[in-house]
Amino acid sequence: MNIRPCKPDDATAISDIYNHYIKNTVITFEEEWVDHKIMEDRIKTYTKTHPWLVLENELGEVAGYAYAAKWQPRSAYKQTCEITVYLDKDQSGYGYGSALYKALLPLLKTSGFHTVVAGIALPNEASVKLQESFGFKKVTHFQQVGRKFDRWIDVGHWQLLLNDISFEQ
Repeated sequence: MNIRPCKPDDATAISDIYNHYIKNTVITFEEEWVDHKIMEDRIKTYTKTHPWLVLENELGEVAGYAYAAKWQPRSAYKQTCEITVYLDKDQSGYGYGSALYKALLPLLKTSGFHTVVAGIALPNEASVKLQESFGFKKVTHFQQVGRKFDRWIDVGHWQLLLNDISFEQ
């Protein structure tokens, strides 16, 4: 496995991974497919200020990605970011999500971020387990704030203070 910074050339592989979640899950509240050009624009825009990483499997294929993004627009929040991870639907269970977080979280800390927030559509046991395995604590639970596939969905937020933890190299 290889973890590296995301490039605009990864847009097709990333949009393929992401579109599965749009079409089949409530993990994202996005409802319209994201083509590779839209994803390429997102990558170019987001990576100006926040890291995006991709994980290549043993075959050199993009098997997942994780990224940070602005959490809130006001300048007082500039040291807080939101993170997420997406894996190819056939590539879960190999520890790729954990590997991406092990690379992303120290990078955020050394980049000057103080607080990391992860929003999770609930229920989502796998995502909750991933966040909590890295020390994230649940701080909110909003009932029925999203609607997708003709049903209401709860959302929780998990928070991690980067200065409170150390990362082993």
